[in-house]
Amino acid sequence: MPASRYTVSDVMTHTAIAIGREASYKEIVELMQEWKVSALPVLEGEGRVVGVVSEADLLPKEEFRRQEPRLPDQLEEASKASGVLAEDLMSSPAVTVHPSAAIAEAARIMARRHVKRLPVVNDVGMLEGIVSRSDLLKVFLRPDGELEEEIRQAVLTELAPDVSLDFSVQDGVVTLRGPLRDRALVPLLARAIRAVEGVVDVRMELDGAVSTPA
Repeated sequence: MPASRYTVSDVMTHTAIAIGREASYKEIVELMQEWKVSALPVLEGEGRVVGVVSEADLLPKEEFRRQEPRLPDQLEEASKASGVLAEDLMSSPAVTVHPSAAIAEAARIMARRHVKRLPVVNDVGMLEGIVSRSDLLKVFLRPDGELEEEIRQAVLTELAPDVSLDFSVQDGVVTLRGPLRDRALVPLLARAIRAVEGVVDVRMELDGAVSTPA
């Protein structure tokens, strides 16, 4: 199966808004409002990421303004209610991603760690940018013609060079048509086409039967 050509570096925002450990609570809120972001990386030294302050880290100050934590799992959140500096509020160590990581890997990290934005760091932890959920969706803006060319060159030529198959792409949905004797190729082709960044779905119309392999 062909490897994706797209990595985090292709879609990330290279100019990132960041703060230092001594940034105040109010300064953090003002920056989030000004730049319309939900989280800010915290840097030290020459730009090494040591943590992230998100909206979730700021909310305990309001949540526990008039009441004490009642459940054991609220203790950590409540401890941030008295925080006034980034170093008191930040989640550390930061959940980060490398610029060479596949877009699918970044999506898995976001889903698994329940975060909306990831600092992008190099091999020594220095900040290179930010990637957000909306950034990861940029691949679905690829033109249909561009998808067609990649599928033809990277999938069909590799997996079915001797098979006469026709296909089309409309709004990112790929429809593959034609006779195919080797039915074992059906799931292989479906997975390979789905692996092309920007493909929304794959439909098979082979030998007159319509199917959508898993």
